Amino acid sequence: MAKKTQSAAPAKTGKRVDVHYLTRVEGHGNIVVEIEADGRVSACRWEVPEAPRFFEAMLIGRDYRDVHHITSRICGICSIGHQLASLQATEDALDIRVSEQTLLLRRLAVHGENLQSHLLHIAYLVLPDLMGVDSVIPLAETHKDALLKLVAARRMSNEFCRIICGRTTHPQRMTPGGWMRIPSIQDLTALRALLVESLPNLDFAVNLVASLADKIPSFERKTEYIALVSPTDYALYWGEVGSSQDERHPVRDYKSVTREYCVPQSTAKWSKNVDESYMVGALARFNLNAGKLTPGAAAAAAKLGLKPGCTNPFMNTVAQLVECVHSVEDSVALIDKLLARGPREEALPPIRVKAGKGAGAVEVPRGILFHAYEYDANGRIFQADCVIPTNQNHANIQKDMEALVPTLADKSEAEIELILSMLVRAYDPCISCSTHTLDLRPGQEKKLVRFVRK
Repeated sequence: MAKKTQSAAPAKTGKRVDVHYLTRVEGHGNIVVEIEADGRVSACRWEVPEAPRFFEAMLIGRDYRDVHHITSRICGICSIGHQLASLQATEDALDIRVSEQTLLLRRLAVHGENLQSHLLHIAYLVLPDLMGVDSVIPLAETHKDALLKLVAARRMSNEFCRIICGRTTHPQRMTPGGWMRIPSIQDLTALRALLVESLPNLDFAVNLVASLADKIPSFERKTEYIALVSPTDYALYWGEVGSSQDERHPVRDYKSVTREYCVPQSTAKWSKNVDESYMVGALARFNLNAGKLTPGAAAAAAKLGLKPGCTNPFMNTVAQLVECVHSVEDSVALIDKLLARGPREEALPPIRVKAGKGAGAVEVPRGILFHAYEYDANGRIFQADCVIPTNQNHANIQKDMEALVPTLADKSEAEIELILSMLVRAYDPCISCSTHTLDLRPGQEKKLVRFVRK
């Protein structure tokens, strides 16, 4: 009788994930992961291959009256935030003081832009992942009512920015020391009504995301969180630089916090402070300022299971939704203040052109943004520095990937790719704005070619 032979078990093979380029983010980023057959991770990289854009060089020699218009073109999503940080830096350098009305209007401008960006990210970029589809297009058929509510909320945010800043993107009305034109009583009253009408749509969005909570990956990694902080409010326009692991710093000391450096796999600078990396953005702001949320936003956070001290980066999108509720409620309160005092055109303060240094910081959708300038005696820039939120997040994305990938070794390549893509998308990166470096040493061009292969 012939002896039965056992068939050999199939040999285990390793896994490779090569995302080139990541979709549903702004700009170009690659994910490269290699897991050996024994489960050992042999490669894990977040790469930024995009050609650098030298914003600071574009500012050299520019007059202080032009700088804020130029910097608003750095980003089509954060154009208001870049302009506000630029104005702060110029006003700090030239000792320009602004009125209470100007501050109220600028705080409204920040809210309008954060609503614009957050709602786009939640509805169009992240919701497809939570609902198991590749893009927002299939949701137009399967979840039409939900999508229409989110579209209506975002349409409101576009109108918000137009009423306050003159148009939806690249604001026209702001200038060093104040405003060229302020919204009328009729405009502010109409905007207030739009904001109040949007609250049911935001409540619907909160309930929808809460119902999808089990689709958000469960992952925790202790990290440092950095954001503006203020003793009086949920700091978005003004404050000191706060940290979950460090003392507070004035904005002028931003370099002692951001500590930028370069790495071979990225044309964007990376940053670190106390640890090897830190996170900026909605989750960082929430962790440092949650006690100053409006009542509706605090209730939304509770419904969504978001608590201060959260260390799950995937929850950044949830924190963005909480901030949407806060921005609407706080904007209504700011408009009420403006209407009570009577909005009026104001003469710009006298400006004495002189040499000086200044820095500004604003919380834009993706985190804390710094602008710093040095002016000569003729009011022209001869040194400029812009520290973009996403370049502050790059190192943290890398460290999150390094901690997360070993826990995914048993999953399929498709599952690993999806989870890592969701991780990067949760940061809502604005990759193009963060690219600042190029190595021109002989032979280094080969690295750039490798990044942009295929």
